[in-house]
Amino acid sequence: MPHFFRSAALLLGLGLSASALNPVLAQTKTPKYSNEFLNVGVGGRALGMGKVQVSLADDATAGYWNPAGLVNQKTKYDAALMHSELFSGIVKNDYAAFSMKLDDKSALGASVIRLGVDDIADTRNLVNEYGYIDYDKIRYFSVADYAVLLSYARQIGSVEGLQVGANAKVVYRNIGSFADAWGFGLDAGLQYQRNNWRLALMARDITTTYNVWTIHRDQFEGSANALDNIPENSTEITLPLFVFGASRLVQLPGEFTALAALDLELSTDGQRNTLVSSKAVNLDPRAGLELGYKNLVFLRGGIGNVQQVQTFTGSEAWKAQPSLGVGVALSSLRLDLALARMAVEKLGQSSQPTSIIVSLGYGLK
Repeated sequence: MPHFFRSAALLLGLGLSASALNPVLAQTKTPKYSNEFLNVGVGGRALGMGKVQVSLADDATAGYWNPAGLVNQKTKYDAALMHSELFSGIVKNDYAAFSMKLDDKSALGASVIRLGVDDIADTRNLVNEYGYIDYDKIRYFSVADYAVLLSYARQIGSVEGLQVGANAKVVYRNIGSFADAWGFGLDAGLQYQRNNWRLALMARDITTTYNVWTIHRDQFEGSANALDNIPENSTEITLPLFVFGASRLVQLPGEFTALAALDLELSTDGQRNTLVSSKAVNLDPRAGLELGYKNLVFLRGGIGNVQQVQTFTGSEAWKAQPSLGVGVALSSLRLDLALARMAVEKLGQSSQPTSIIVSLGYGLK
């Protein structure tokens, strides 16, 4: 146990040191929620448990949640696929991952993520030079974010139950033919298992992630409003985000099991609407529960994204975002479904659309 906390303190210190250096960098921007598409989450199991997964991930999805968990996968090869449609199908979220064990103490993984909105109408030239509407002038484009994660994990031989992992992350963001950006960053993670307890730390963008934006000015000529400023090339920085996780497996009578897990997310990119909020660090807790029968059928639930929302009277009240999920494991095949909301609605408003997430996993010995 002391080995885990010493390693966690080292990762935390490296990430906070990198955060402190960013304000002195010239000609850069550090917006809140930069590269936020990488925080949406992947996998029906994880999203059904409220995105509580840092201490639990032990298959190909560990490359996203915590690369250290790749060492724990039960088969030599593992693969995962996911498709979900968010906000009533406007946003498409797709994910694929593959991992393999090199030996009993190390593993490799690769993950690809795309989140985008397609078929956006460009109507700037809808009215022709004679003042008439010409629908043939409408052009369509997509806005999409992509990420490729290359993961490596290894067990620490001198400390039983402790493993570490890291991601090299390449990001590509595209706004049609108007602008695009390339970014690169590193993630690092730890997992420690003792009896039925698991502890974990995931440090995303531990070195900060830099997105270099290129604006294609020629695409704006002749159509932009004279009062609008065309954006300039810039560099966008994603600051470190840390997730501490703990979970415990309990054997119940009749071949039932209960797996309870808690994640504490700490963001460093400015004050957010979270349970504990400050300009330096924000704390967003999440909790999840998985009930299993014979490691065959699973029922899941989770809660997180605790926020203050406004009531009819103008006062503030706390509200959280729930999720539900089910899973089936047949031989090497895993099918997971989740129902989750992407936002916390204000009190008195109609409910936000619920997203259906479907993911498949397959392990090959």
